[in-house]
Amino acid sequence: MTLKVLLATAAAAAVLATAGCAAATPAPSPAPAAAAGSAGPAAVPATLKFTGRTIDGTAFDAATLAGKPTILWFWAPWCATCASEAMSIGDIREEYGDRLNILGIAGMGGNKAMHEFVSDLEVGSVPHLDDEPGAIWRKFGITEQSTYVILDRTGKVVVSSYLDDLQLTSKVKALVA
Repeated sequence: MTLKVLLATAAAAAVLATAGCAAATPAPSPAPAAAAGSAGPAAVPATLKFTGRTIDGTAFDAATLAGKPTILWFWAPWCATCASEAMSIGDIREEYGDRLNILGIAGMGGNKAMHEFVSDLEVGSVPHLDDEPGAIWRKFGITEQSTYVILDRTGKVVVSSYLDDLQLTSKVKALVA
């Protein structure tokens, strides 16, 4: 990697780490919570009131994740640790995907690099947001990659930290039990 690229990467990381705490893009008002005993949609917790764009440019509303445990995986395309986690993310998606949500949230590095990361590491079965501006990262107080934010089915944050593969798998098993 050239010195110019390294300096640009370091500068981008510093900007994200010291960015202000601006609010994420407001989500549209959620549908009303279902009445007790009915099979209506789940109430949308504050943690899932954000919107974004996938790396393909499609609008995404996190309210669609309400009602299931959710893994938010904050990554960057140049992050070696993030790359090493991709296989576990794919494995968890394959084994538990019907019982939980997984959402990748990429920051920094540019959309082309984000696409290459997803393609090269074969994690396209998981939706990924392009959060280059860092609004979602700031919403969850994320200052470095790789970080997981794990929400229970009510939207409560139960983990916000780096997890190795075994720790992540253990947390997932407990959530879907």
